[in-house]
Amino acid sequence: MFTDSLVTLSESGEELGFFTIRIQPGYYELDEHEEEKCFLVHASSQGAIDGVPCGTSLTAHISHKLETLEQYLHEYNKFKGYSLDKKTHMTRQGDNLVINRVITKGEKLCHETSSHSLNSLTGFISEAANFLVLRLLSRRKIVEPLAFLTFDEETNLCISTYANLGSRSQVIGKETVPVFGIEREICSADVPSTWQCFFLDDGHLSSRVQVGSPVTIKLTQMPILSEPDEKDPKPVFEKKPLDWKEDLQLQSEFMDRKEELISEHETYLRHHPEIKLLLADFMQFLLLRKPSDTIEFAAEYFKSFSASQESDEPFMSSQR
Repeated sequence: MFTDSLVTLSESGEELGFFTIRIQPGYYELDEHEEEKCFLVHASSQGAIDGVPCGTSLTAHISHKLETLEQYLHEYNKFKGYSLDKKTHMTRQGDNLVINRVITKGEKLCHETSSHSLNSLTGFISEAANFLVLRLLSRRKIVEPLAFLTFDEETNLCISTYANLGSRSQVIGKETVPVFGIEREICSADVPSTWQCFFLDDGHLSSRVQVGSPVTIKLTQMPILSEPDEKDPKPVFEKKPLDWKEDLQLQSEFMDRKEELISEHETYLRHHPEIKLLLADFMQFLLLRKPSDTIEFAAEYFKSFSASQESDEPFMSSQR
């Protein structure tokens, strides 16, 4: 559907890292026999702030009603002497939204599990759904302020507001273009945070900054702007009788298509493009960390995605 690729810049204009968002159609497996069409959201960043290497990786399935079906967030910071690593997995289980967190600070490991009734989450917008909301509001040029439920950094429920910042000009590459701004504030009781985002007319993200942060995320090259969809005239074809059993070419095409459809592997990958994204994230963190034991590192990284885990696993279910 769309991809945004931006660069993280310091106050002096030095390039510090990157920020990307990719949203595409996907499927979410509800059970063994049912799947739901949804948006597959993937966002990632990597760089250094004040000399501290850091990064995030976000993968989520968001329904067409902007409901969060599942979300996985991985954040890390590599300070001098120790690393801080946070993994947060959010998924629906029955009538609840269950949140599992694994926080590693140096050698200290902490597991946390919490859940919220779906009835209490009416109007909830997760971090992944937020990217869809921002694009939608920017294209519709939001005027009145809006408020939704969300989670703060510690996964506490709070209010998130969206407000109009108006229009301004931004230099992108060699062009000066109009952009439209939206301010999002997460009204956490602990540490409130405010983000200011600006968008091109077609919804591409042009800049993003957290108020008080020393870095800014900006678009440095103009993307190919999407044009409003125009319906092509419907072609008219003369109807001809077709009998695939008698036509060798049609019969061959039919058999080829039949073999393609019964291939479980191809069907699974076609319906679950997040597999490629997860593998790409794993390779990125593998190259970054350079562990001595690759097998153990891979097992630790992917165990949070296991559908069945022992009780001592970090992402165990709270449902018994």
